[in-house]
Amino acid sequence: MPVRNGIPFLQECLDSIRNQTYANWELHAVNDHSTDETQQILEQYAELDSRIKPTHNLGKGIIKALITGNNLSIGQYITRMDADDIMPPKKLATLYDLLARQNLSALATGHVKYFSETGVKDGYKSYETWLNQLCVNNNHYQYIYKECAIASPAWMMRRDYFEEIGGFESETYPEDYDLCFRMYEHKVKIIPTNTIVHHWRDHGSRTSRTDENYADNRFLTLKLYYFHKIEVPKHDSFILIGAGKKGKTVAKFLNLQEVPFTWATNNPKKIGIDIYDKTLKNYNEISFDHNHSAIIVSVANKDEQTEIKNRLQNINLNRVYFLC
Repeated sequence: MPVRNGIPFLQECLDSIRNQTYANWELHAVNDHSTDETQQILEQYAELDSRIKPTHNLGKGIIKALITGNNLSIGQYITRMDADDIMPPKKLATLYDLLARQNLSALATGHVKYFSETGVKDGYKSYETWLNQLCVNNNHYQYIYKECAIASPAWMMRRDYFEEIGGFESETYPEDYDLCFRMYEHKVKIIPTNTIVHHWRDHGSRTSRTDENYADNRFLTLKLYYFHKIEVPKHDSFILIGAGKKGKTVAKFLNLQEVPFTWATNNPKKIGIDIYDKTLKNYNEISFDHNHSAIIVSVANKDEQTEIKNRLQNINLNRVYFLC
């Protein structure tokens, strides 16, 4: 658990970990150069509970803190916690029970619930609903290019399998999304539960809101990197749907990588014009049923996404990527 300036939420977080029904755990709480009373609180709790083991980050930042804690841990199973969140009492027991039944490369995950003293923003409510529906349908990887499809503090893996996919050893931010892509790349099986396994606190100083490592452009760059690495070799050509800001970024990337693609839009102002030496086609005149190209949906508008999804519902899902 990385923690930097954890006051005022750290004690509530630590209490929730101590209150787990599963008792055989160790917590490596890695202090990432805090300037408040974080270290004193960690030491107080370590005196109360020997399973809590405070340490200092050997580097700087969340990734180095995760690596520091992981290198000190000795458990057979690995999970991550954020210092401003809360564990439901049966979180560890629920995830452990799912994994203990299977001797294979798998991760266990479950539902998340956002909470906030000032009210949860609509965007986070929408993300919560989307994440939980992925658990219901067990189709996380189908939409991995849309958002990070596995909540960073809501999974557990066997340690040996976790290290096989590189563990926390990555210099790439956002680190949770990069890990999610590596899980997908290595075909790690997902075992979901519809039980809430993590309470996610929304507040204005949360790292994902304030750190430039979690800016929108970092997410799109990461998506395109893994898309080129994993998906492009599978297909001879693509149909790109969408000519907005994100669609243009994807088109520019495909051009630079010399990936063959047809570009389609339903915007009458853009149909027939040339952008990046590509003439935009009329989306409504393209027959996807008789075209073997893979399809990239890069449309931001949710209503348009739904309309496109309905039109593509008879297309093999292995041909459709929602990069939006």
